[in-house]
Amino acid sequence: MSNAIRTGMFRGAPGRVFLLLCAMYFIEYVDRVNLSVAGPLIKQEFGLSNTRLGVALSAFGYCYAVFQILCGYMGDRIGPRRMLAISGVLWALGTLMTGFAGGLAGLVFARLLVGTGEGGTIPVATLAMSNWVPRERRGFAQGFTHSASRAAAALTPPLVVFMIPFIGWRGSFMVMGVVSLLWVVVWYAYFRDDPREHGAVTAGELAALPAFSQVGRGRGGERPPVPWLALFRRILPVTLVFFAHAWALWMYLSWLPSFFVAHFHIDLKHSAFHSGAVFAAAVIGNTAGGMLTDWLYTRTGKLNAARRNVVILGFGGSIPFLASVLFLHNEIAVALCLAIALFFLELSAGPVFATPMDIAPAYAGVATGFVSTAAGLAAVASPITFGYIVDVTGSYTSPFIVSIAILAFGIVMSFWMRPDRPLELPATRDYSHYQQEHAA
Repeated sequence: MSNAIRTGMFRGAPGRVFLLLCAMYFIEYVDRVNLSVAGPLIKQEFGLSNTRLGVALSAFGYCYAVFQILCGYMGDRIGPRRMLAISGVLWALGTLMTGFAGGLAGLVFARLLVGTGEGGTIPVATLAMSNWVPRERRGFAQGFTHSASRAAAALTPPLVVFMIPFIGWRGSFMVMGVVSLLWVVVWYAYFRDDPREHGAVTAGELAALPAFSQVGRGRGGERPPVPWLALFRRILPVTLVFFAHAWALWMYLSWLPSFFVAHFHIDLKHSAFHSGAVFAAAVIGNTAGGMLTDWLYTRTGKLNAARRNVVILGFGGSIPFLASVLFLHNEIAVALCLAIALFFLELSAGPVFATPMDIAPAYAGVATGFVSTAAGLAAVASPITFGYIVDVTGSYTSPFIVSIAILAFGIVMSFWMRPDRPLELPATRDYSHYQQEHAA
């Protein structure tokens, strides 16, 4: 095992790059979740129904879905340094504009801009990690960065509720917009696409990292074009698995605070406490899932089982605890069951996002863009569906049935992911240097 792996993921220049990526996941998730926390106040101020609030909550998902593949492709072309800086500026502006919204239209426009900025971050961050993270730690890297985002989901409810009495719900968005811009400055100043061009990287650290890959700069010659159809076919099962994950996750992200307020008739402060406690379980689940999939792969050498079985464990463990919410009436018991369900659900994030790097490391940005598009589609459909079902049935627990069915579908699709079968590069020209550099 290399020295870089033995000494951990958080030391040296690679460690600082990894922590910068974790900070990005944290900040952008605060900007993603804060609208749902302030939702009850915004709903009252603007006179919105649950369905119309769902429209505002889901607006983020339209651009988030549309720009995943495009931004992943652009990240492959211009590099993650510039692409993530551009994305950060866009989502920061959208967050700032949310604080100035005067009604539903203003909310929708601001959230569209946030979705545009955040649309390419996960694919491009995956591309950055494919160059800066040792191959044997990909599951952990994906799990831990997603843990940072779930930590944001856990801390955002109490954070926003704390700020509201002092600066109002509008001020909370303005503060986070400034924080987002500060991250962009630090990222662009420190990060380099090629670890070899970073002055603080040591020879030992470089030896532990994968061969650098970017369009026009790969070693040994020309990079092959993206085989779009073949890539889509290989990534489609992974995309469908993550759609199931994202559907359930967006139910949490969009409606959890309102669920506690409306279903149990408690105030926003207590709702924020319950919501934060539920998302704390996700922090543990993401890291545990990434570590578990890496451990299984290292121990058995069976990549397919290491990824698939953790997904099955995650979805299968989540379903019974989601189902229990339909029958429980105590808010503490419901919060506990939702926390356990989310812990299991988040076990799957690390293996799912490591799989595109396993299947197509030379196209990590585009491949992850396909997968993340599923999250965008779920971000559109899940919040609106939740709000509509509540308005029609009058029950805040009925939407959980839909999530349970979709997770069962995700378990079935996990058998078709096959990360143990790397995508073959086009045979029309000699790309043997890429085959060697990106061999599993």
